[in-house]
Amino acid sequence: MVRGTDGALPGGATEAEGAPPGGRTEADGVLPGGRTEADEVLPGGPTEADGVLPGGLAEAIRGTAEDIASVLRTATGPDAAGLPVPRSTWTLGEAAAHLAQANALMAELAAGHERPHGDGTPGSLAAANELALAGFGEREPGPLAEMITAQAAAFLAAVEDRDPDAPLTTPLGVMRPAVLGSYLLTHMLGHGYDLALALGRPHMLDAHRVELTLPFMREAMPRVTDPAAVAGLTARFAVRLRGGPAFGVAVTDGTVEVTQELPARPDCTILTEPVAFLLLGLGRADPWPVIARGKALGWGRKPWLAPRFPRLFRAP
Repeated sequence: MVRGTDGALPGGATEAEGAPPGGRTEADGVLPGGRTEADEVLPGGPTEADGVLPGGLAEAIRGTAEDIASVLRTATGPDAAGLPVPRSTWTLGEAAAHLAQANALMAELAAGHERPHGDGTPGSLAAANELALAGFGEREPGPLAEMITAQAAAFLAAVEDRDPDAPLTTPLGVMRPAVLGSYLLTHMLGHGYDLALALGRPHMLDAHRVELTLPFMREAMPRVTDPAAVAGLTARFAVRLRGGPAFGVAVTDGTVEVTQELPARPDCTILTEPVAFLLLGLGRADPWPVIARGKALGWGRKPWLAPRFPRLFRAP
């Protein structure tokens, strides 16, 4: 349900052979009060549980929804809803309406209801999004801001009643409740970034929130592979977030496998600044400008695969 241009999903960090010098970079434009230092975590995400959701995820969902609402409340004037959204065919009002609808859908899924929404492919999800928007008339930023926060709160209330291991059916397949929460956060951050960019406001992405998207990102990668891009490719990637977790991605002639462990002999190691990781993963940034600014690096036996990596996946 994340809408953007075709993109991919780099990330991760622990130790890897031959890592270049350099430390954490700071995310540009973080909202006041947002977290910029990531809590120490093991590969795979937070280790302390807070109810059904991992530690910090509920707070990140609630805080992100509130930050998005704050951005939308700055959109005043009769023409605000019609402002264009960068890298999208949607207007501000349409993007905000989609986000309100998606949060409501996620709350229903968390409550255990099955709600068909496409078949998991990017094209079907885009068609389902357009159909849903056509039947939903609200486009004013103010009311939509309230819906976004209310439905995020409804999701948090519903998910705490679930068994942590209960399978939940989503637009991208069956997920555990914690992964669905990571999906909701990822979706809000992607569209929240779009809304902030459209209004010239600071975005709400930071390293801590990005790390909480990793359970969903890792699980979604094999499901959003671009068949044409991976056809005939065999390569092992070590994907790292600067100052954060790491994971491995193995591509074997069109088949993608994601592991929490780094490959012993990666063909290409990718190191990204956390916010750049998510923007690349959701198709909100292009690889070469990110590399040129030093926010993503690639090295190893086949370093030329680094800028190709984001193109192996299609953000739905």
